[in-house]
Amino acid sequence: MCGLFSRRLSDLAMARRILVTSALPNANGPIHLGHMLEHIQTDIWVRFQRMRGHEVYYVCADDTHGTATMIRAEEESTTPEALIEQMRLDHLRDFTGFGISYDNYYSTHSPENQHYAELIYNRLQEAELIFTEEVEQLYDPEKKLFLADRYVVGECPRCGAAGQYGDNCEVCSATYNATELKNPRSVYSGATPELRASEHYFFDLPKYTEFLKEWTKSGAVQPEVANKLSEWLDAGLRAWDISRDAPYFGFTIPGTDDKYFYVWLDAPIGYMASFKNYCDANNVNFDEFWRADSDCEVHHFIGKDIINFHALFWPAELDAVGFRTPTRIHTHGFITVNGTKMSKSRGTFITAEDYLKFLSPEYLRYYYAAKLNGSSDDIDINLEDFVQRVNSDLVGKVVNIASRTAGFIHKQFAGQLAGEMHDAALWQKFVEQTENIAALYERDDTSKAVREITALADLANQYIATHEPWNLNKDPAQRERLHGVCSQAINMFRALAIYLKPILPEMARKAEAFLQVEPFQWNDLAQPLLGHTIAKFKPMLARMEMKTVDQLVAASAEPSTDAAGEPAAADTDSNSGSADDSEGDAYIHIDDFAKVQLKVAKIVAADFVEGADKLLQLTLDVGDHQRNVFSGIREAYGPADLVGKLTVVVANLAPRKMRFGVSEGMVLAAGPGGTDIFLLSPDSGAAPGMDVS
Repeated sequence: MCGLFSRRLSDLAMARRILVTSALPNANGPIHLGHMLEHIQTDIWVRFQRMRGHEVYYVCADDTHGTATMIRAEEESTTPEALIEQMRLDHLRDFTGFGISYDNYYSTHSPENQHYAELIYNRLQEAELIFTEEVEQLYDPEKKLFLADRYVVGECPRCGAAGQYGDNCEVCSATYNATELKNPRSVYSGATPELRASEHYFFDLPKYTEFLKEWTKSGAVQPEVANKLSEWLDAGLRAWDISRDAPYFGFTIPGTDDKYFYVWLDAPIGYMASFKNYCDANNVNFDEFWRADSDCEVHHFIGKDIINFHALFWPAELDAVGFRTPTRIHTHGFITVNGTKMSKSRGTFITAEDYLKFLSPEYLRYYYAAKLNGSSDDIDINLEDFVQRVNSDLVGKVVNIASRTAGFIHKQFAGQLAGEMHDAALWQKFVEQTENIAALYERDDTSKAVREITALADLANQYIATHEPWNLNKDPAQRERLHGVCSQAINMFRALAIYLKPILPEMARKAEAFLQVEPFQWNDLAQPLLGHTIAKFKPMLARMEMKTVDQLVAASAEPSTDAAGEPAAADTDSNSGSADDSEGDAYIHIDDFAKVQLKVAKIVAADFVEGADKLLQLTLDVGDHQRNVFSGIREAYGPADLVGKLTVVVANLAPRKMRFGVSEGMVLAAGPGGTDIFLLSPDSGAAPGMDVS
């Protein structure tokens, strides 16, 4: 395995050959700020490596295959091929708008992807790692198709969390077969699926358990990710179902007519396919990067929800068929806005397209960089902090250095900088951070890198405040000192612009034009600009206005349509009281209130919710079925206090997705809050499922 993250920092100066990927966006929806976190993080790392002089290729593609693509194309009276190509162009437009610097943005529905999917499958067969087995599979009797795992929802067979998909649980991270879900239902029709027998193809993943135990501890993943993977490995891996039945949009499995590769089989292979497409067009040797003994590097950037596919299935496949495994998998967490999940009703489910109508992409690139610390922790966008931080750090500190001093250089010295540094010791403080900041970029800790850079900006601004060039300009005897102070300030600004270039490429481009220099490289920091002529200063970054952010939020909250052209369901968040909270004090009519259905429910189970201070997870018997409800009553009740009690539930409240699972209703309670909360109890003689009037 080549290029492990454990390389010594001294090795970073050596020329490296690096292939980098971001996870593939699905072709069935728009790019939103959650996608942008990963692609901005990847782009920052890629731009940094390019500045260091390494040979870097950055590729990605749309993830196109599956039943959802087929159904959406039918609904829009088009072909899947036409649909996915339009989405690819839309996605590329949005990513390009944020300055994402792909070398190639391709599609998983490509001849290259089919070639490598079949090649890998055939080699797995030759290695006797593929077997078939008849399985009972969920079938939607209304849509007349077998249901892919992600299109069946129900209760997790391990922890009981409701609203979980048919392949893995977002609450306890368990992986399982869709047939193991409790109370399953079809996402497409809502119908209860039927079990039907079908022959499926499996990859014998358990044979790779010992290999994966060693590989996941090699430094290829972050420590917290390795710990999660070890839980799965210690629990025992299962054979991986790699086939799906017709009808399905994808590649047929060699030797069959009605069996297709499961989308997660060919999606990671899309990295190889996109790179192969680029290599063939640009005379790059593909095999040098992917052969088993390669001394190149392959880096994947992904979200923590797909680590099982990338850090278990993928390296096992690659090793089994003679390809190299990833050098490193960089895993990030999820995005929240103002402390809650992105929500359409609150206007915080923001698409990339909408964002770019109102705000500079540089703002978000900087804010994400200031939050990312190289771990898989979740990241919150606090909108007020977003505005304040961009204005304070970038406009008030960094750009301010040049704007306060460049005018004196032009008016008094014909735009020419001084021939020597005014304060060599201070300049050395900027230069000596070069390798420290480089190491932070290398390990994705851009949050600390930003802190180090803004600390240098503070030193520069203190220097300007101490020497007061505006007063020096009034005294002809201080002309030489004025020249030295302002020239040093411009050089310190240049250093900051170089350090920030991976994060702020557009601001760096403007700084390069202002300084009249070639595009910044990392080693440019070794030498200051002395006796050099600069251009007149032009504004590089405008201040953000909170009112503009408010306009973006308002625009994002306007009625929208989903992929099928129907009104989109609202996204939920962990603190909302319903699936679609309304803001403000709007009145409702008595007819609206009459729609609320209240039923008696018996609490048959109650438990604490890990990671939530105020929530309890309740299992409610409402007569003919059970429901999962999360309720913020933990401060007033313990689980043991509730089991067996009757309460009242809002039975027709739309389910809401929370980070702990799906809540399928709301129990009624009253009181001022805290420990003073009282569950509403029905009269004696009530039974589960009874209507409450």
